[in-house]
Amino acid sequence: MTLLITHDAAHDHVTPPGHPEQVDRLKAIHRALADFDLMREDAIEASDDQIALGHPQNYIDAIAAAAPADGWTQLDPDTHMSPGSLRAARLAVGGAIRAVDAVMAGEAPNAFLAMRPPGHHAETAKPMGFCLFGTVAIAAKHAMTAHGLSRVAVVDFDVHHGNGTQDLLWDEPRALFVSTHQSPLWPGTGESYETGAHEQVMNVPLPPNSDGTLFRTKMTDDILPRLHAFAPELVLVSAGFDAHRDDPLAQLNWVEDDFTWATAQLCDLAAVHAGGKLVSCLEGGYDLDALGRSVAAHVTELQRHGHG
Repeated sequence: MTLLITHDAAHDHVTPPGHPEQVDRLKAIHRALADFDLMREDAIEASDDQIALGHPQNYIDAIAAAAPADGWTQLDPDTHMSPGSLRAARLAVGGAIRAVDAVMAGEAPNAFLAMRPPGHHAETAKPMGFCLFGTVAIAAKHAMTAHGLSRVAVVDFDVHHGNGTQDLLWDEPRALFVSTHQSPLWPGTGESYETGAHEQVMNVPLPPNSDGTLFRTKMTDDILPRLHAFAPELVLVSAGFDAHRDDPLAQLNWVEDDFTWATAQLCDLAAVHAGGKLVSCLEGGYDLDALGRSVAAHVTELQRHGHG
């Protein structure tokens, strides 16, 4: 049975009115998954030592110091903190770590982390793009340090390039980071020539107004062969749903079936090489209806493979 990890404190990360990364995103996901038969756990906060797998202590301290007593602190044009943001970000990281531990221990075949703020834009010492800590990259490093894994794949299908994950894993030979994303688009990184210190980064830019057909072709012809050759012992997914055709922040034209297909391919990859072990972490997705439907499609496929 698929494990769902979340926490109501994610609702306490409040962004300014009109901000796309809003509390209602998680409410839409909870509505979409309300009737799903899932194992459910509350996330627990990550410690400084755990967050330090991805960020230096002085950065962790600076983020903690920036948390306001009321109102908002603006860290960059897109990234804000409210009084509840620091705890929510710690819970996101702790939830991802717990998901890895549960899947590695065989407590669940796979897991989905439904938390916010997202994480894949947070660089080693720089918050950006709605993100404070590099949740999925820290989870990957935890899998290596705590579980002794030597091959962890991180696959990011958010419409924006996972520049933070790339930064945190740039020098890590045990991690293969693969990102599909619209280009050109903010943050302006993710060119195909960005290949990591050990040729273990694979960026696959997709042109604006392309649809899931091109994505599936790139996955089938280029990405999946690379992932199978790597033979990961664990698959981590940065699951952004903002490539959907209804999303307001980008111009890809995917539909729910594309997320279903991608999830199936990654579950099959995990089944072949990792005993099915897969952990998916929520990233973007800003049209609330499309987000709910897409997450439901994603988790349905996780369930199908988890029961297999």
